[in-house]
Formats: sequence, C-alpha cells, structure tokens
Amino acid sequence: MKRLLPLLLIFTLTACSTGGNEFQPNEQSFISGNGIVTIIERSEREVAPPITGPLLDGGNYLQEKGRVQLMNVWASWCSPCRAEAPALQDLSVAHPQVQFVGVLTRDNLVAARAFVERFGLTYPTITDDALLADFTGQLSVNAIPTTLLIDKEGKVAARISGEITYSTLDELLTDLVNE
Repeated sequence: MKRLLPLLLIFTLTACSTGGNEFQPNEQSFISGNGIVTIIERSEREVAPPITGPLLDGGNYLQEKGRVQLMNVWASWCSPCRAEAPALQDLSVAHPQVQFVGVLTRDNLVAARAFVERFGLTYPTITDDALLADFTGQLSVNAIPTTLLIDKEGKVAARISGEITYSTLDELLTDLVNE
C-alpha cells in the first residue's frame, strides 16, 4: 500500500492538470463587471505600481511619465472585451495625448494576436498579467474587462469594472488630461 500511495497521488494530480501553462478559456469562469465607474478624488489618489512587461508584438512596454495612462485588462474569449474593443481603439485615436496599453490575462498569444488584428488595435498589449497583482489595494482589477486610468502624476484616478462606453471614457479622459 505504501508503494501505491505515491502513484495514486501522481495519477490524481495529473488527471486534474490542464497540461502546464495551457489555459482553457471558458466565458463562465470569470467575473464580469457591470460598467461601474469608480473615481478617486485627486487628494486621495495613491501612486500606481509601474506598468511594464513583454509586449504581444515583441519588445517591452515603456510607460511614459507625465502622461495620462489607460490600462485595459482583456482576454480574447471575453464577450464584453470584444464589445468594447472598437470603442477603445477609437478613443486611442481621439486622445493621442493619453498612453493606452492593454494587458492580456488568462489567454493564449495566438488568440490574442487574432483579436488585435480583428479589431485593428494599434496600441500595445502587455502579455504578462503578473503586474496586476501589484494593483491590489485602492482600485484593484476585479473583473474582466477592467480599465484603470492613471493621472499625470502616476496615481490611480479611476476604474471601470466591466465594459466601457465611449462617452463615459471620453469624458473621464478629457477631465484627466485637463487636470
């Protein structure tokens, strides 16, 4: 029996495994936000952790200091992410003074590249979502999609938990740029 126990344990663990780093996308396995916007008063904002990581198209993301940042967390299998992608692309063109970046989460690179091509996204996407753990606290990423806005001072200014709308995000970006 003592010899069978390790074999039984190995069999049990491998039977539950998905094969290492392979993610099995399932739209039922994520929390979808409802588009609630949380805005933090300027005097109460906390400094955001650095936004950095490898990019979908190669290289590394370089966050520019002194600019408003928009960080959108998405996955290709997420219906609200697909729905908001055209508006985010349009907003990135309408607000060239804002640095847009996507953060891919719980997805694979082939599907992500197809998503970027399908929606014609021109802003970069970080492929390592480990940076999201650093955003715990005041306004953490709590759904897919989540959009965080960082002010010119590098502080978290707002979060949209769930799908964005063009008009709401346009107004928020304009206000942050004009601060």
